[in-house]
Amino acid sequence: MNFVSVRIITDGVARLADFYELVTGATAVRTGDVFAELTTSFATLAIGSTRTVPAFAPGAAEPRQNRSAIIEFLTPDVDADYARLRDVVDSWINEPTVMPWGNRSLLLRDPDGNLVNLFTPSTPEAVAKFARFVD
Repeated sequence: MNFVSVRIITDGVARLADFYELVTGATAVRTGDVFAELTTSFATLAIGSTRTVPAFAPGAAEPRQNRSAIIEFLTPDVDADYARLRDVVDSWINEPTVMPWGNRSLLLRDPDGNLVNLFTPSTPEAVAKFARFVD
């Protein structure tokens, strides 16, 4: 089994797709106004409308309710990303900070309040751990 995707449920698919295009530089493939996907070399971030929830199970997911998951993106230079996004992202949690596990991380919130972590491995151990993800 392989982990391939995270799906965010929202009442603003276009708004979130635009945000994640800005943050990642990837282009979202959009299916009308109910679904979008941003695909990287290793995983996909899917964005689904609240109107798609009944296809799974009515009431199974609610937008803007996440307080436990962090959506993470490996980036070559988190400091450059911070400089690029500093004036366009509305909700910053921290500036680039070296974490105890060896990543230099930048934490922000997307327009629905989901936590987003942009990180660059900064210690030899972290660099080795993520070497398979470097294009």
